[in-house]
Amino acid sequence: MTSTSAPRLVPAFSRIGEENAFAVLARATDLAREGRDIINLGIGQPDFPTPDHIVEAAIKALRDGHHGYTPATGILPLREAVAADVERRTGVAVSPDEVIVVPGGKVTMFMAILMFGEPGAEILYPDPGFPIYRSMIEFTGATPVPVPIREENGFAFSAAETLALITPKTRLLILNSPANPTGGVTPKAEIDALVKGLEAHPHVAILSDEIYSQMSYDGLQHVSLLTYPSIRDRLILLDGWSKTYAMTGWRMGFSLWPKPWGDAARKLAVNSYSCVNASAQWAGLAALTGPQDAVHAMVAEFDRRRKIVVDGLNQLPGVSSVVPKGAFYAFPNIRATGWKAKPLASALLEKAGVATIGGPDFGVYGEGYIRLSYANSAENIRRALARMGEFLGANPGTGA
Repeated sequence: MTSTSAPRLVPAFSRIGEENAFAVLARATDLAREGRDIINLGIGQPDFPTPDHIVEAAIKALRDGHHGYTPATGILPLREAVAADVERRTGVAVSPDEVIVVPGGKVTMFMAILMFGEPGAEILYPDPGFPIYRSMIEFTGATPVPVPIREENGFAFSAAETLALITPKTRLLILNSPANPTGGVTPKAEIDALVKGLEAHPHVAILSDEIYSQMSYDGLQHVSLLTYPSIRDRLILLDGWSKTYAMTGWRMGFSLWPKPWGDAARKLAVNSYSCVNASAQWAGLAALTGPQDAVHAMVAEFDRRRKIVVDGLNQLPGVSSVVPKGAFYAFPNIRATGWKAKPLASALLEKAGVATIGGPDFGVYGEGYIRLSYANSAENIRRALARMGEFLGANPGTGA
């Protein structure tokens, strides 16, 4: 007897979310194809090309015959280079055996949350924060517990508030500094307090998303969770090439794993994507071992744009912005405009030709804010701010 019912997805897929920045990018692209002049401050990727020596390394790898599978964890020279680079930047000795090369930072989130997320478990994550955290937590059936990231703290997490949310059901704590979407950087004293408090909760694993580790400003030095020995045996570190080397489309990330979680991550790699693109791995090696001038130049330019963005936002009617200390995002408060965040972001794109992201796309505590990426030219940023000012002046919100 033939069934007439359609195939049914498992219920977990009804809980999975997405990253709205890509939806905004698609809409902005459609409007541009229609002939509209769109300034995209929505997507979080550097507007610089990948440095030439990195591109040439990938081309050479292809010409040299690197066309086959690689080890699931990544080629050994690249894992050795990652370990050396992490030690150079943090002062912590790392073994290449702890390193797994992955196709983008999201894969590390995916693996870590799958390992610790299940019905009955709780996972803490920053809110507002990268939307894939909550999406993947809900997909696993675990309970997402938002850690409020507050403007009054300079968008740094509070150690006391975070520790107060831990229960016997907590399996994983996700941290992100420098942070997306806020640009917040958590001070060392706050991180010290958090780590000290975590010593009383040895059942909690930690995922530290440090993808913006090389993008701090005003003389701030990045503080890696890797530098705290008391949590080293339960810390997963996420980092990569996408932001630092303008390699978003190359899909290159890396993670550090304590044993035996590293072997579980390797098995997930084998079962899902097998390995990262071979030529891209040789490009990643060139990025880490070659000249770093382009990285320093990009960060210096982002710093210059950061000042333009903050000054401009604070002159807009009803808008105020704290100074972001890292990454390349501003997260201005728009409550005094009278607009809700997502309708404002939509109106700015459709009516003013400026793509931004509404704060609620980053969590329940994101209402009242929008995210702007200053990974665009200074000229375009100034044009966008002028358009936003014009729009807000002519269209006061109603609060609806």
